[in-house]
Amino acid sequence: MADEITRAGPAQGDAGKQDIETLEHSKTPVNNYGQTNAASSMDPEHRARVEKSLKRKLDARCSLFVLIYILNYLDRNNIAAARLKGLQTDLNLDDTQYSTCLSILYVGYILMQVPSNMFINRIQRPSLYIACAMLLWGLISTLTGNTYNFTGIVLVRFFLGFVEAAFLPGALLIQSKWYTRRELTTRNAILFCGNIISNAFSALVGAGVLSNMQGVLGWAAWRWLFWIEGGVTMAVAIIAAFVLPDLPHNSRGFTAEELEVAQLRMIEDVGEADEDSANAGVFDGLIMAVKDVKIYLMMITFTAYVVGLSFNAFFPTLTGTLGFEYVPTLLMSSPPWVFSCIVSIFNAWHADRTQEKFWHITGPIIGGMIGFVISMATDNVAARYVALFLQANSWISSSFPRPPAKRAVAIALINAFSQLGNVAGSYVWNLKENGYRKSYGIVTAMFGITIIGCLAFRHILSDLNRKLEEGERAWEAQPDVTAHTAEMEHMDSSDEALRMQKGFRYLV
Repeated sequence: MADEITRAGPAQGDAGKQDIETLEHSKTPVNNYGQTNAASSMDPEHRARVEKSLKRKLDARCSLFVLIYILNYLDRNNIAAARLKGLQTDLNLDDTQYSTCLSILYVGYILMQVPSNMFINRIQRPSLYIACAMLLWGLISTLTGNTYNFTGIVLVRFFLGFVEAAFLPGALLIQSKWYTRRELTTRNAILFCGNIISNAFSALVGAGVLSNMQGVLGWAAWRWLFWIEGGVTMAVAIIAAFVLPDLPHNSRGFTAEELEVAQLRMIEDVGEADEDSANAGVFDGLIMAVKDVKIYLMMITFTAYVVGLSFNAFFPTLTGTLGFEYVPTLLMSSPPWVFSCIVSIFNAWHADRTQEKFWHITGPIIGGMIGFVISMATDNVAARYVALFLQANSWISSSFPRPPAKRAVAIALINAFSQLGNVAGSYVWNLKENGYRKSYGIVTAMFGITIIGCLAFRHILSDLNRKLEEGERAWEAQPDVTAHTAEMEHMDSSDEALRMQKGFRYLV
């Protein structure tokens, strides 16, 4: 799914600029990590150069997340392509058993996401954690090619989801620790293009392997599909351990000035250092998250949204209803996702530029609904193929503030609960009558519920913004975090740091 939780912060107005300029000629303090806070007293032109260098390096390293997400989805969804070349027949699976193979992955995926993100938020080298998880899920994916019955493939799919759960919420959390609110939507959209591209790329890889590897060394082509893609995943996992960034205070490959600017950017974005209190317990973030009503609304909204997106696991099959052979079917599955990727990046860029969320979220969903309606209303091949382009584009972005422990749980909890939509969605597409018209009707209704949920969420955030205008705080400030904020900004007291939070507003 394309679930994206971002962080809202204050607009960078004249007051913020004056605060920085006031600090330029002060002594350089030392922060809690033993680094000098030169960034707070840096010449503006020099800081701009350092920040440009920082973002260039960060973008280059975070681009690996896109490749990892492509492989993540390839390893998860290549079963749909394998089905077209005999997997279901060779393993003697009926349609219900095949749907169970799809849905069981999300059981492990749901169970592991929250604990995994709570762990990532507390460790210093998340890059190594994600790389190890990737190495393990690549190995498990290859074992899919060694299954011979329903029991074997169900077990492999369960553990595949269990390990894959570490990646997406972890990647979103890491990016939220580096990018500001004016940057994060576009970067997360680029990340989610890994999801979109994988739907296109899996079809191309499937076409190549399934049409050329049948009978090689005596094995069926669908087995080679899992072996090849799993092997590539393990190779990239080794590279990821050396390339992915860690945290803004300790990541390798950046200069000391770049790391200092990275930390200062996060403070200026929200008004507080992006760190948890030293007194925070292991489960404090979870407790704060479950007390936030916004999270429950998003859990329901995302679940309906994911049911609506469930067509992506059946995309080659749906394209197959156009009446072509299996290789043309796989090749024709790709262009809709390429179109979707282009539209999605532009949509996210415009959302960052305007700082508007609701219409940038619901607009693509409405486009998907139009595609579903076309598919229900016509048997014309050209019209139904164009409809596939419209279905392949939409996701939602929401805002949750500090502390990072709560944000980590919010990202994982909403994404994990929403995967119940994948469990249900895997059975939605068993309704094959009249070209899956009943299935299209169900997912259209789910997208409608998603829009209603987004509208309610927008109302809640607007109401919270009115309360913030009246002087309420968006979150409870912790003394040690506030003190570190003042230290990083080279302020005389923690009270000055608290005043930085007054400009915080949720993005609607």
